[in-house]
Amino acid sequence: MINGNRLSDKPSDVTRRRAVILFVNFLLIILAYYQVKSASRSLLIEHWGSDRFPYVWIASALILGVFIGFYHQLVQRYQRLRVILGSCLLFIALLILFRVMLESISAAATIGFYIFVDILSVVLVEQFWSLTNSITNAEDGKRSYWFVGTGGLVGGVLGGVLAASLLHYTPMTTADLLLSCAALLVIVFALNVVMGRMGLYQEVKSVDSPVQMADGWRSLVHSRYLILIAAALLCAQLAQPVVEYQFIKTVEAAYQELDQRTVFISTFFSVLGIVSIGINLIITPIIHRYLGIMAGLLTQPFVLAICSLSFVAIPTLMMASVMKIGDRGLSYSIYRASKEQLYIPIDPVRTYQAKAWIDMFGYRLFKILGSALILLFTQWLPITLDFSQLGWITVAVCVSWVAVISLLAREYRAVTPIPVTA
Repeated sequence: MINGNRLSDKPSDVTRRRAVILFVNFLLIILAYYQVKSASRSLLIEHWGSDRFPYVWIASALILGVFIGFYHQLVQRYQRLRVILGSCLLFIALLILFRVMLESISAAATIGFYIFVDILSVVLVEQFWSLTNSITNAEDGKRSYWFVGTGGLVGGVLGGVLAASLLHYTPMTTADLLLSCAALLVIVFALNVVMGRMGLYQEVKSVDSPVQMADGWRSLVHSRYLILIAAALLCAQLAQPVVEYQFIKTVEAAYQELDQRTVFISTFFSVLGIVSIGINLIITPIIHRYLGIMAGLLTQPFVLAICSLSFVAIPTLMMASVMKIGDRGLSYSIYRASKEQLYIPIDPVRTYQAKAWIDMFGYRLFKILGSALILLFTQWLPITLDFSQLGWITVAVCVSWVAVISLLAREYRAVTPIPVTA
């Protein structure tokens, strides 16, 4: 029952209804993103080559840093729902514009499109969780966030399947996936309008003050525990570009035709999503229950090191795909579920400050460093490495990663209260 713009149902009914609609909303956002995620990579391979990907990653990280700062100012000045609706309309218009620009393919257009897709993914996901956090209290979040977050994983699986199916069974081409993304964003726009009119976007009062990047930096400097958390998370970000580069290079060699390459990448992302869901539902609870969250954190560097060594020995597309799943599949599931628990013993304000610095600055800095390492060892040094041999860099990062987690485990035991038994 709707009474004006407010819901007259019981609070529990409102919470359930909101969780279901947020699940659908997040699913549609990721579904839309996965239409252009594979397209942006395939087009860049086609018209600029995989060797230049690290330069684009560096440019993207720098532009994102500036853009996200501007976006946060918009959120502080205007109502969140209006920012979301405005972002959707802007992205829809830009998708149509890029589709027209890609009629006359140029390196500049494909580079611009790739960076645009990075911005689209960051903004859509951040504004979704920002608004979701603002309308959900702590108790409701504990009960519903696992369900809402699953919508994104399902959206990733369906997004890859939809993109591959559109290219395989219809006359659509890779560039036409921009239009399917735009169509899905129209639905996201309409859903948010409906949620606003239903009163589901009524914000919960918060005692937290706005967090500046300087606050996050100070929080890290004054806490050994937070420094180690940041170091562990940034090790993952340092290895990610290397794995992505090796995967892209292998895909480029295996698939010469644009649409076939896009179909493979889209299908791969669906498989990656299925693996992530399976790990999240089956393996993660078992490891957390019997081995603890530190074992959950150690899973990704151990598996990634083994996969990287295997790729050095057997640099095939199959092994590159397994390595990529070992990296992103575990990152999206058990590693993410484990790292969020590290913040539980910390004061919520300090947690928010530390996360602000890591998300706004740390991740981009370390992605730039990872991209620079690729360029250093494959192009800039007098003696260069073959792309498959970059796996040794990943192994070195994983060794450091494990060492950081070992130190983190001691700090975690020190800050975690010991349960009192009767």
